Amino acid sequence: MIDLLQITDSLATAAQTIAGDNNHDGHLSFFELLTMGGWIMIPLALMMLFAVYVFAERTIAIRNAGRIDNNFMNIIRDHIVSGNVAAAKSFAKNTNNPVARIIEKGIQRIGKPIDGIEKSMDNVGQLEMYKLEKNLGVLSVVSKAAPIFGFVGTLVGLMQLFSRINTSNEFEVGTIAGGIYTKLITSITGLVIGLGAYLAYSYLKTQIDKTANKMEAASSDFLDVLQEPTR
Repeated sequence: MIDLLQITDSLATAAQTIAGDNNHDGHLSFFELLTMGGWIMIPLALMMLFAVYVFAERTIAIRNAGRIDNNFMNIIRDHIVSGNVAAAKSFAKNTNNPVARIIEKGIQRIGKPIDGIEKSMDNVGQLEMYKLEKNLGVLSVVSKAAPIFGFVGTLVGLMQLFSRINTSNEFEVGTIAGGIYTKLITSITGLVIGLGAYLAYSYLKTQIDKTANKMEAASSDFLDVLQEPTR
């Protein structure tokens, strides 16, 4: 019967030597942890880089799209109610955000039935939403694929470990514990990357919804303005 103290010592030895402690200082550096996962860490690293890039790029784009002057609709209303449609159109055209582009399309359709104006503005709104959601699917894919890659890496590593034990008849607690400890790194890494991508996706969707609400509110205000009497 294997003594409990012997098992504990074997686990400690496995964690320090077999599990990737190359300099034998009793501590694992971040780089050592990464290299312990093997080749599966490469696609996981690529997915993380893609997720970080998309999150940063989309955050900047959505933040810029959501910056709307509080007086924008008031200025548009004053121009239209006073009958100065050209000034309203010029002001909307020179304002670079989704709300301004939707309002500009509505101004171009002034004189046509309200239903037609509303439909034209809705079409522009759909295009703007498509622009805001561009590449957002990458985060969704990473959030699902990264944990699967990590789990596959662990399974492959365990198969290699038990195959080595089977061929060499090396049945030591330290070898088994160290091998399992090492291969679990891929699963943990995949779960962390997947969770981060999911949180990033949820955050960006929330910001897009806020911008969409601003576009809908501006469209509604513009349609109300068209039905106000001119001065």
